[in-house]
Amino acid sequence: MVDGSWWEPPMAASEVEHLLGALDRQRATFRWKVDGLDTASLHATFPSSTLTLAGLLSHLAFVEDFTSATKLAGRSPGDLWAELDWDGSDDASFTVTGTAQELYALYDDAVARARQRYAETLADGGLDQSVAVSDDDGAHPSLRRLLFDLLEEYARHTGHADLLREAVDGRVGEDPPPGWTPAQ
Repeated sequence: MVDGSWWEPPMAASEVEHLLGALDRQRATFRWKVDGLDTASLHATFPSSTLTLAGLLSHLAFVEDFTSATKLAGRSPGDLWAELDWDGSDDASFTVTGTAQELYALYDDAVARARQRYAETLADGGLDQSVAVSDDDGAHPSLRRLLFDLLEEYARHTGHADLLREAVDGRVGEDPPPGWTPAQ
């Protein structure tokens, strides 16, 4: 940890610790980008896109549950996601509504579940083990690949959140300030 920055990846550690540290840094940066806003601000849209910070919170909550349950182990991502109007893509996950407090809890709870699932799976076999999801040819990726794909998803959407948050209230920056913790 550097200067109270709990999200900072380790300076020297194992491959697992570096990968999970990089993922947690992206999670923290995303969470900081959406933190402390009221419901109206989270749902604000801008002329160039219908994407909102609320949509990103719900989408990444879905991604956390879907990746750590369905892709990892072949299990349902949970009842909440079964109620969405699916059209064959994950676009419905951008449409979960709710208050700021509900959306923050949705996301934070999904991250906590995912962390637990990954910790349990890593303890049972490390990064090289195959996961449940497969490609069209029936090939199963490793847990390492699954986590790198999740890291890529965060990198993309943290960039979106960066632009949207700047438009909402001007907040900019690469990382949360030292000592930051989520407000809600």
